[in-house]
Amino acid sequence: QARAVLINAGQANAATVSIVKKSSFISFSLLQLLKIKPHEVLIESTGVIGQRIKKEALLSSLPKLVSSLSTSTAGAAAVAITTTDLVSKSVAIESQVGDANIRIGGIAKGSGMIHPNMATMLGVITTDALVESEVWRKMVKIAVNRSFNQITVDGDTSTNDTVIALASGLSGKTPISSLHSHEAEQLQAGLDAVMQGLAKSIAWDGEGATCLIEVTVVGAESEMDAAKVARSVASSSLVKAAVYGRDPNWGRIAAAAGYSGIPFDQNKLRILLGDTLLMNNGQPLPFDRSTITTTATIHS
Repeated sequence: QARAVLINAGQANAATVSIVKKSSFISFSLLQLLKIKPHEVLIESTGVIGQRIKKEALLSSLPKLVSSLSTSTAGAAAVAITTTDLVSKSVAIESQVGDANIRIGGIAKGSGMIHPNMATMLGVITTDALVESEVWRKMVKIAVNRSFNQITVDGDTSTNDTVIALASGLSGKTPISSLHSHEAEQLQAGLDAVMQGLAKSIAWDGEGATCLIEVTVVGAESEMDAAKVARSVASSSLVKAAVYGRDPNWGRIAAAAGYSGIPFDQNKLRILLGDTLLMNNGQPLPFDRSTITTTATIHS
């Protein structure tokens, strides 16, 4: 269980010496101010690899951070954790789960070194849903695999990536105790929506990015197979180049799907760009190139 998350932006806190000692000292100082237990403080770091945390500067800022805590400062936190990001990332929703109206919110940062599993990205998700810890842990893993582990910008992973998800339980009286209950499905849908919203924001804000490409795969034998095919297409440099050039070159999409490692029947392959069907049952179809190019330009 955790009650506080401290995020340091600017230094990655990786490939440095005395890393544990410094982090422990900072955690101890924060827990004293918040009057909570040692295991209830979590720390995330992001920034340049090899640079140490500026301990004195961080410690001196803790009293002000604690005194300014409120329910209305999530937006400021989203801005504070950015590094090379051009925009801050935050998502918040309300959802009906059983008889309770619950809230789920999250902030994240990241724009470069983005690729599963995961990337130079940090995320903090909070909810007031009441759910047993083991069920919550499984739900978070599912949501992460459907969101942050499904985005790619440059194909590079990183030493620093963390997603923390906290559930306070303040919204209900009966905890969700089964992953397969209707209430769990409702909460999972909300959690997926928040994480996918943050993940798309990271991809859209990718360093040097001009387009957001969304790949949808249907008809696969499993969600894992579909994810592998989608990841192969989204990671293809040739597909990215085609989208950037507004070139509806479906052959590059087919090739990327083909080398994904997931077998499929070519005679059943369908490819759409937006709403335009380019290939059906393995056969190319005529299409209006200018319409697709215009649509791609508008959406980008």
